[in-house]
Amino acid sequence: PPPPPRPSAAFLGGSGEGPPCGAGLGWASEGLGAGGKNRRVCHAAARLEMGSLWEEFNRLGTEMIVTKAGRRMFPTFQVKLSGLDPLADYVLLMDFVPLDDKRYRYAFHSSSWLAAGRADPAAPGRVHFHPDSPAKGAQWMRQIVSFDKLKLTNNLLDDIILNSMHRYQPRFHVVFVDPRRDSERFAHQNFKSFSFPETQFMAVTAYQNHQTAELKIATTPFAKGFRDGEPEP
Repeated sequence: PPPPPRPSAAFLGGSGEGPPCGAGLGWASEGLGAGGKNRRVCHAAARLEMGSLWEEFNRLGTEMIVTKAGRRMFPTFQVKLSGLDPLADYVLLMDFVPLDDKRYRYAFHSSSWLAAGRADPAAPGRVHFHPDSPAKGAQWMRQIVSFDKLKLTNNLLDDIILNSMHRYQPRFHVVFVDPRRDSERFAHQNFKSFSFPETQFMAVTAYQNHQTAELKIATTPFAKGFRDGEPEP
């Protein structure tokens, strides 16, 4: 079978998921929900996993390391999905949008982030496809969807490219793989986007806030060797 259409970052741009879908009444013959979204994504819902941990980081000011080789996010972005058509195919992906047009610096004397001028030119807009894509709605809904393979980098040849000392909002997208031959025409109807404010973060090359660094060491499974001088397994 031909490969599924791979949505570009361009059509995912804009202000999130658009108008609400409504209760599903009055679907047009082509399968549209009341809000102009295809009924196969109209009722999709995503619940952020580890929400209390994200909120704990968010209160301190979440920082995510970017490196040339790429660094995985922690907390890991994970969601539980519902409302998909069990028999339809979906592609899941993420992108990261700047929260503002500023560059920041960390003021250690006040333990706070301060605006330090205009943002650097944005890196090319890239999306990260979940490696199990495409898959049936039933498969996506059966278990927690984890983006644990996603890496953040400042290398222009790599996956998700971010500028250090800039703030970002991760976005999660559910894309219905439309089997119609002219599916490109309906691209804007076939996806639904989700943003969780508690997942916003500052991209850094080294942790600035010592409390954030300590919380990472205390909670991430990769930092076992830093805790209490324990030897690495």
